[in-house]
Amino acid sequence: MKSFPNYQDFLWPTLKILEAKGGSATIEEILSQLPVQMGLDEQMSERLHKNGSVTELAYRAGWARTYLKKMGAVTNPKRGIWTITPIGRGFRAEETVKDRSKQLVQKWAAERIQQQKQQTPEASEPDEASDKWKTQLLDIIHKMSPDAFERLCQRLLRESGFIKVEVTGKSGDEGIDGKGILKINLLSYHVRFQCKRYKDSVGASSIRDFRGSLDGRQAKGLFITSGRFTQNAQNEAVRDGAIAIDLIDGDQLCDLLKQYNLGVETIEIGQPIPEYFQEL
Repeated sequence: MKSFPNYQDFLWPTLKILEAKGGSATIEEILSQLPVQMGLDEQMSERLHKNGSVTELAYRAGWARTYLKKMGAVTNPKRGIWTITPIGRGFRAEETVKDRSKQLVQKWAAERIQQQKQQTPEASEPDEASDKWKTQLLDIIHKMSPDAFERLCQRLLRESGFIKVEVTGKSGDEGIDGKGILKINLLSYHVRFQCKRYKDSVGASSIRDFRGSLDGRQAKGLFITSGRFTQNAQNEAVRDGAIAIDLIDGDQLCDLLKQYNLGVETIEIGQPIPEYFQEL
């Protein structure tokens, strides 16, 4: 399989697209032009990130915009709208932009090392500290009502690019909690999702039951849980001859909430905002 361009390869094309669009563009406009700018074929453009619901193109392009914003090359004055700045227009070569992003990475790495050196012997190890916010976040989520958790999943899917996202769980739709449409370039995928606020694991029987509710609907299935999936459940989700079910477990859910700034402050490692979840 051909290797996918890294986020640095998206920096220069993103700036050129913004310039061509008169200085600003929506995320959808940027994503539609990147394959043309970078020579990505349809298969590459539609490749999913870690077999999830977000394309690799959208995932890495998102990181590119983040780095461009950190270096002052673009701004994001309104959700979904990106604008090039005089600094961005001042870049004259692709390598200059890449070098600047590498300098940022080196700077952040040096700051992280310095912070670790300043930790007292009793302080948590870096890996433990990086996971602590997820434990806190999942504890908050587990205390939410099932309805609030469904609304959280609905909001997450909207932020990740879904349109017409509706929660249908209350209507007793045979185990389906919601539905939405994911547009990738010119294609639209109808998705039905189920969300379970579990502390423990989801087994294969739950995957089979959910798949049964999809029969005849011509839709993809997405199962979201705050818990985890057993190995049997993971195997069942991709069983040959059956409708494939995409899975998002508690760990991935935390990463996605952080990525889209939904109830998680991204200063330093990450910090849950309990008030956000209480308002759902």
